[in-house]
Formats: sequence, C-alpha cells, structure tokens
Amino acid sequence: MIDRDEILALIPHQGAMCLWDEVVDWDGQCIRLRAHNHCDPAHPLRSGDMLRAIHLCEYGAQAMAVHGGLRARESGGAAKPGMLVALRGVQLQVARIDDLPGALECEARVLMEGGDSQQYEFRIHHAGTLLAEGRAAVMLGAPS
Repeated sequence: MIDRDEILALIPHQGAMCLWDEVVDWDGQCIRLRAHNHCDPAHPLRSGDMLRAIHLCEYGAQAMAVHGGLRARESGGAAKPGMLVALRGVQLQVARIDDLPGALECEARVLMEGGDSQQYEFRIHHAGTLLAEGRAAVMLGAPS
C-alpha cells in the first residue's frame, strides 16, 4: 500500500488539497485509492456547510494524477504537469458526501493516451455503493 506521504511526493496537490490518503493497488492501466477526509469540516472544497458530490470529479482527476505520478516514477521520470480540460458522462448518485461515514474508494482506468493527453474513466464508491462515475480528459505539459 502507498501512503499519503508518498502520494504527496507524486502530485502537485499539497496539504489538504491532496484528496487521497492511500493507494490500495495499481498497475499500468488502473489505480485504486482510498480517502477518509470527506467528513472533515475544514475540507478545502467544502462550502455552504457541506461537501457536494460534484467535488467527486476532483477526486477522480486527482486519481489520474496519482496514477500518472506512479507510472512516471516507475519509468524513472516525473509526471508532466496536466490540466483538466473535459469531464464527460458524469453521473452523481448523491447530492453530498460529507455525511457518509467511512472511506471513499475510487477506481480509475486509462481509456486513451497520447504524448500530450490522457483520458480516464473513474468510479467512486462508499461502502459498496456507487456515488459517482465519469470520464476525464487531461492535457499534459500544461503549466501547473
């Protein structure tokens, strides 16, 4: 298992903006992660005294970043900075997530990639129930 300190070394998101606490498993095409921070009243994405489910898209995008960092490290390099440019097919099954006890879990999988872009699909669950799913596209090499 890969812990939060190792995740922080892989991605540009630092402090509370690093949303994932641990990598449960990963390979060249897929990553599984877990987070426990969604109930934190000081969560940086929280507004109006709640954390809305739409923010699961940021969790999905950061799963991509962690996976890219792990893949780059494995090949002896560092991940190129990226910019989220599109979300597609996003389905949210709840309105908020800050009232869910226990961990959030994500699986993200590479769908397509080229030298300067990637597309992933992501699914985020809580206690075995699907909360959100969708696809995200990132342009690589963009200034961070």
